[in-house]
Order: sequence, then structure tokens, then C-alpha cells
Amino acid sequence: MARSAHQRLVCAVMAGGSGTRFWPLSRKGEPKQLLRFFGDSTLLRATVDRIAPICPPERRLVITAAHLVDAVRDVLPELPSAHVIGEPAPRNTAPCMAVAAMVAQSLDPDAILVLLPADHWVADANAFQRALLRAAEAADDGQIVTLGVVPTQPETGYGYIEQDGPALDGVARVARFVEKPDLARAVQFLQGGQHLWNAGVFVVRADRARQAIDRYVPDIGKALAELRNHAVGGEAWHAVLKVAFPHCPNVSIDYGVMEHETEIAVVRLDAGWSDVGTWHSILGLRPAGAANFTYGPVLTIDSDQCVVISKGPFVAAVGLHNVAVVATDDATLVLPLDRSQDVRQVVAEVTARGRADLL
Repeated sequence: MARSAHQRLVCAVMAGGSGTRFWPLSRKGEPKQLLRFFGDSTLLRATVDRIAPICPPERRLVITAAHLVDAVRDVLPELPSAHVIGEPAPRNTAPCMAVAAMVAQSLDPDAILVLLPADHWVADANAFQRALLRAAEAADDGQIVTLGVVPTQPETGYGYIEQDGPALDGVARVARFVEKPDLARAVQFLQGGQHLWNAGVFVVRADRARQAIDRYVPDIGKALAELRNHAVGGEAWHAVLKVAFPHCPNVSIDYGVMEHETEIAVVRLDAGWSDVGTWHSILGLRPAGAANFTYGPVLTIDSDQCVVISKGPFVAAVGLHNVAVVATDDATLVLPLDRSQDVRQVVAEVTARGRADLL
């Protein structure tokens, strides 16, 4: 009897990011996906819990940086140890896709691969699961399927997906991907109803993923070719991965594959999604009715629309509006929330000054 798309799911969580825009909380040894300022859970834990009802532990993978493997295993002790795979060098998401597809096929030759960022927030897990299962059904026909978030505001910090006509049973063809627009275009996108935010979630048959990588980014296949001569996940396989992976080109799935692919579909996602990309985005996750997002030993007086977080000293914020104050034992960041993207400049300057202890 043929197995359903649901039964063939293998979910791979991409957890290799450094999260520099969340400095000073996010550091090399504890990047954004491993931070705990959403109660007791990390974003990585929340991501895996979100897919748990449709994907059992033996069909889950996490691909992360090599130096984070032990930390990831501590957060996700239910995963088989071999299912946490360390990348020896940062090479963006297309090489990650290639490795995930290879491992997925070793688990199930007919696997349908789900690639998920580790550091997003979704309020409605049930809606997210329904969208993934619908995407898996569409992917079984040979398409690469992505999730498109129904926009709630004219956001200039996200990429967009333009739909090619109406959706059929919740699935629409993709006309094109649009880079981060200016405000005027973002307003047009919101009003037009044909554009969705790009969530960076991909669903594709594992064999189809490998074909796309070989076709559009052949240098990845060439760099990883020797892996095919070893049992996936074994000691020899990992030894080859350590040597071969740094030779992969540094390219994302979006640029390396999706910009060239023609058989692309999108499933609409309306689930209270956030990419949790900046300190400004954290403000949108504050409790209903709260004036500020706060965490740790902090006090706010006559302040609103602020993010105030401390992982060390007591912090009091008085008379502030639209400001982030983030303190650790060794560093403090203060900036207007509308300049949240500029945290990367701080990290660059700290690096230039040779302060590796702060990174």
C-alpha cells in the first residue's frame, strides 16, 4: 500500500545561524536559537515541539554548527545522537539542503523533506502543521513548495512571494520572489493581496531536492560527492563531511535554487508568524495588553513600546519610548528600536577592536 506524504515526512531544522542582530545576548556559543527569553524554552525547542505531532523523533534532523552540536543535543535529548549534524564551516542554507536530503533518503528512500529555520516564532502550531501537511501533498507531485505568510502590515524587512493567480485547494503557483521592498511597494503588496511574506520554509521530495542542487548549484554536489561512498551518519561519513563541507559555495536556497526553479508552489500560512529577526520584532511578541517586552531583573516606569532585557544586572528604564535596552554581565546595548538592524554594525566594530570575548 502506498504511504501518504505525511507518513514519509523527514523534518530537518536548520540551526546554524549566528544571530548577530541579537547581540549582546546572542554569542558564538549561544546564538539566537539557543537563547531563553521566551520563558523556559529556546526557539529551537519551540520549533521542534511545533512539528512533533506530525514528525516523530526518529524522523527529525537538526543541522547546526559543529561547535553547537553538544548544546543542541542537550536541548533536544529525544533525538537520536546521529541526527544532530554539525557543519564544520558556515556555508548558508543550500549546502544544508543537500546534506539534509542525503540523510533523509538514508532514513526513507521516498522521503519528503521539510526544511525549517530554527529561530522563528509561530503562535498557532496547529495551523502551521496543517500548512506543512498540505505542502507535503503538493511536494509529492514534484514541486518545491514554500510557505507564504499572510502579511499583516507593510513590512520592509521581509522578502515577499508573488502568487501567480488564485490558490487551488490552498496551493498557488509562485510567479516570483521579491526582495525586501521599500515602504511604498510594501503598502502596494499588502493592498493587492497577491504577495506573501517569505517564511524560509521549504517542502520537497528528497530526491527532487538533490536533483535541484545538482542542476542549479553543481559545485555543492561536487564538493560532497565523496559522501556517497560511505554509510550516512557513520564515522567515515562524518570525517568526509568535515573535510568536504567547507569547499561548498556559500549560497542560500533562495538564491541558489529557488531563483532558477520553475516548478514552485506556495501554501498560505496564517498562524501568527514572526522571524524574530531583530530586537524590534521581539516587541510584537509581548503579552497581550503589555506596554513593553521585559525579561529578567528589570523595572519600567513611564515607558512604552520598549524591549528591556537583563541577563545580569538590575535594569531600570524610565520615560523611554521605542527603545531596546539589553544587558548581560559584560555588555549593554541601548538603541532606538527602529535602528535594530544596526546591531550588526556594533558586532562588526567589536570584532574590529579585537574583543573576541564579547562575541
